[in-house]
Amino acid sequence: MIRLLKTYLRPYRGQLLIVLALVGVQAISNLYLPSLNADLINNGVVKGDTGYVIRTGSFMLLVTFLLGICSIVAVFFGSRVAMSFGRDVRSAIFRRVMDFSQRETNTFGTPSLITRNTNDVQQVQMVMVMAFNIMIMAPIMCVGGIIMALREDVPLSAILVVVVPVILGMIAIVISRAYPLFQSLQKKTDRINQVMRETLSGIRVIRAFVRTDYEERRFDEANRDLTVTQLRINRLFAIMIPFLFGIMNVTTVAVVWFGGLRVDSGGMQIGNLSAFLQYIMLILFSVMMAAMMFVMVPRAAAAAERISNVLDTEATICDPETPVDISGALGKVEFSDVEFRYPGAEDPVLCGISFTALPGQTTAIIGGTGSGKTTLINLVPRMYDANSGSVLIDGVNVRDVRQEDLWKLIGFVPQKAFLFGGTVATNLRYGDESADEDGMWHALEVAQAKDFVKEWPEGLGAEIDQGGSNVSGGQRQRLAIARAVIRRPKIFIFDDSFSAVDFKTDQMLRAALKRETQSATVIIVAQRVGTIMHADQIVVLDSGSIAGIGTHAELMKSCETYREIVLSQLTKEEVA
Repeated sequence: MIRLLKTYLRPYRGQLLIVLALVGVQAISNLYLPSLNADLINNGVVKGDTGYVIRTGSFMLLVTFLLGICSIVAVFFGSRVAMSFGRDVRSAIFRRVMDFSQRETNTFGTPSLITRNTNDVQQVQMVMVMAFNIMIMAPIMCVGGIIMALREDVPLSAILVVVVPVILGMIAIVISRAYPLFQSLQKKTDRINQVMRETLSGIRVIRAFVRTDYEERRFDEANRDLTVTQLRINRLFAIMIPFLFGIMNVTTVAVVWFGGLRVDSGGMQIGNLSAFLQYIMLILFSVMMAAMMFVMVPRAAAAAERISNVLDTEATICDPETPVDISGALGKVEFSDVEFRYPGAEDPVLCGISFTALPGQTTAIIGGTGSGKTTLINLVPRMYDANSGSVLIDGVNVRDVRQEDLWKLIGFVPQKAFLFGGTVATNLRYGDESADEDGMWHALEVAQAKDFVKEWPEGLGAEIDQGGSNVSGGQRQRLAIARAVIRRPKIFIFDDSFSAVDFKTDQMLRAALKRETQSATVIIVAQRVGTIMHADQIVVLDSGSIAGIGTHAELMKSCETYREIVLSQLTKEEVA
């Protein structure tokens, strides 16, 4: 946590110095007021000097006014620094996550990354706001109060020798028990976010399979688990707070009792007793406030550790130190003896993959479920990196190219088409920010989406919900294809992107794409044989290896795996 604060508070050192100075003035003012009050009683009230009372009282009001001004300004700058810190940390987490490959994202998990960037940052932020106003002042008030109490009466100050260690011991016990509970609490918050996210995303499946009761029980289990942990933490507070207040009250009684004896014996003036009592209250109050802060610190420390874990994680896929310029690439994609395995897996998902996809041609990839089709094409835009072998574009290894330059060459339509919240136009401009209206309509026409978009009253301004949940699966796929088309890339990658469209639309879409992508390299992953039968080259995958490469006619003669796939979807008459 300290390292995190040192890193992200460095730009705000000037404002922090202002806060420290103002808090120091506040502390001195608070310590000075009881002394003035003692003088007012001893020299004014006891002696009946009204003028002295008015002069001293007026000065006390002036000090109080100064104290109020300093407090307001300190809170303003402290809150501003804390909010700026939170903004910077959230931004840093976001930028780091954007650099993550799929491997790092899967390691942390989406719900956990969201919690770390929201709830965890907020926990640290809250502690900072309180620290600037309480934690900095507490030690000054405590030490200053002890000094001033000793100045008022040394024998009576012996009470502090008993009280302060008892309070500090209680705080130490609470912190030692609270820290592991707070760590557990953050993980259980992740869990409840995960369950909630899955339920909202899969609500249609849940209802279709009548699993509402099961999901309610699953959420209730996660919710109860979180509640039990929170109750255990609250029980610690419930024990500590009455204990601290009890100590304060007992101390007050002890000071009045023994102080009264001191006054009665003439060893102490009544004004000094009043000031001593105020100093004792300041000391105990500052210790109690520090205790409250230290109870919150373990949760913030656990949150800071989780934040640091994200910020300290280096992306396994990064840009080379001396990148190769491929801005003029034609789009030739070559796989050379590629092997890939997921982290921790014993067997490779892909093994010995070698083929070339040429510009102006369509290369189709087909195979059974789990044969590695999606994994294979994810190696081109470097969602993952091959463990051995190489993926080349125009003879240049993709590892030797800046990721941004690589992505500019590719128009990628993933297996699960995703649309962003906004309008049709904003989603299309995600592919090309400078796209004009004519260009957008042309892309929609190629993707066979023009007709249904025109039917919407708002046209290009029609609202799209997050994830495209307010459009059908086929419409979502066609809009995603239009987003790739408008980019005019050198390489098109379609990962089973035609599965939700009907056969007639599929034919029209493929014909339009063929005209639009005449000079580009087109790679299509498909489950449906009808989508890829006319491809210039078909790569057949079987258990992560290439079972055959060729045209449809060639593979029907030479590749048993391909023939089985075709005959499972088409009759012999249709094949003929």
